Amino acid sequence: MQGFEDSHLGKIRKLVGSQLLLVPGARIVIENSDSNILLQRRSDLGIWGLPGGNAEPGEDLASVVKREVFEETGLTIADAKPFGFGSNPDIETVQFPNGDRCQFFVLNFFTRSFSGELRMLDGESLALDWYPRDELPDMLPNMKASVLAYARFCSNGDFQTI
Repeated sequence: MQGFEDSHLGKIRKLVGSQLLLVPGARIVIENSDSNILLQRRSDLGIWGLPGGNAEPGEDLASVVKREVFEETGLTIADAKPFGFGSNPDIETVQFPNGDRCQFFVLNFFTRSFSGELRMLDGESLALDWYPRDELPDMLPNMKASVLAYARFCSNGDFQTI
């Protein structure tokens, strides 16, 4: 596991500073047998969100979500399927505490197939916990929109544009 400074985004930040970057990525709704979803309390913003992250050079988004889930939760996922795409700049533009700004373009996945022991491996999570979809804690707006889109997808089967 690499640190932020060694990541593709970290290297770009050294060149461009805090200006707005357009960033491809993936996030995932992991649902357990009790129909609860896994959330992580993020160390960068101190608020709850979904596991996921940014693409590295040569990586497809299905690989991104598998790598990020393992790094952030210790779980190995299988059978991840896309259910939506997030690109609304009103919720996908995030300013981090250090002043860095990103607009994310995110493929949203879901899975009910995972193995391993839940544990924080990379320092990106302050906590990990399972929540019912209708009892979510305070979340990042883009992450909450992904959970709500997943609920719509579950009810109608339509690919969601967020």
